[in-house]
Amino acid sequence: MKQNHYLKRESYLNKLILRRDNGEVKIITGPRRCGKSWLLSHIYRDYLIEQDVKPENIISIDFDKDDGKYDFDVLDHKAVKDYIYSIIKNEDENYYIFLDEIQELDDFERLVNGLNGYDNVDVYVTGSNSRFLSKDIRTIFRGRGDEIHVFPLSFREFYQYHGGSVSDTWKIYSTFGGMPRLLHYEDNEQKINYLQRLWDKTYLDDVIERNNVKNELAISRLATSLCSSIGSLTNPTRIANTLETVQKMKIDSKTVASYIDYLENAFLFESAERYDIKGKRYFESTKKYYCVDIGLRNARLNFRQQEPTHIMENVLYNHLRVLGFLVDVGVVENREMKDGKSEFIQREIDFVVNKGDKKYYIQSAYSIPNEEKREQELASLLKVSDFFKKIVVVGNDIMPYTDNNGIYFTGLFDFLLKDEWQ
Repeated sequence: MKQNHYLKRESYLNKLILRRDNGEVKIITGPRRCGKSWLLSHIYRDYLIEQDVKPENIISIDFDKDDGKYDFDVLDHKAVKDYIYSIIKNEDENYYIFLDEIQELDDFERLVNGLNGYDNVDVYVTGSNSRFLSKDIRTIFRGRGDEIHVFPLSFREFYQYHGGSVSDTWKIYSTFGGMPRLLHYEDNEQKINYLQRLWDKTYLDDVIERNNVKNELAISRLATSLCSSIGSLTNPTRIANTLETVQKMKIDSKTVASYIDYLENAFLFESAERYDIKGKRYFESTKKYYCVDIGLRNARLNFRQQEPTHIMENVLYNHLRVLGFLVDVGVVENREMKDGKSEFIQREIDFVVNKGDKKYYIQSAYSIPNEEKREQELASLLKVSDFFKKIVVVGNDIMPYTDNNGIYFTGLFDFLLKDEWQ
């Protein structure tokens, strides 16, 4: 493994470069410990210095911890304001301000909006909870907020750093995921302990405290349930029933829905809605949930449920989101003859993805052992009548090809590491 450099996360760096000095607050969101702080305080800072920005003109404050670096209380609004304004005195120079986990500072909106009013001040903030969701940015930052969402390392990024055999790297990544800190651990026990500490001492504690959750055991078991059922259709009522049946825990569906929102707002899970491709409408009753990082998912389950099909599907979902696609679950409804009767049959496409004018239908098929399985995987794709590209991603390493129906087949590693499918 390469140890003499750090991963530059160039896709995120380029997004920051494009937004430099644009007059808007740059808001970097994502789950805790996914690399937001490092992106600003190391990667982007190094870039700015290479562009001849003076180091003393880059002001960085971490509100998530007070390690004695500053001679003032980082959670004291006035002290923070006085410190920053004591530095940005020269109107002829540009200043870059990095405010990390700023949601920890009371009344942060007033501080940020005040700083952003200066033409020579470029403001960057990071956040790990719902205060920084897109729907709130327009209000919090008076319509002058520009969001960049950061994910844990994708398989492509992980492989760029790790190197070596692709298949060996996949074994590591599909087990432990892409939380950046793991790059510093060689021992599997260290990785396991780190991921489980993240859940217990960072994520759940933060969600419970921030949302004043009364039933800590319930939200903990809910997180476990979501990890166990990644890629499966579910809803709050079904989850509540499962918790009651399996865990002997009485909880109503409304509370489950609220707890799911808390976990999503902490960027630990994302949901994919079911979309009727022909009817062009969404089904509201059920969704699929995916964990933001497959290693976190595995750790929550104590590495017991290592189903390659579900793991592959979750990694594909995260990869598509990293690439900037919006992802839905596709549903194709057709009237078909079954047992001599005409019925409406619903067939599912794993992912319907959109980004601007791009649209793809993607089926995740870990293996296609025989012709019957192949027909099952293709049935839903063949029922779609439009001309957007249809893709089947298989778990084994194959030479990409297009079949007689115009469906593009590619191996998992090619899909994750290359962009020929786009």
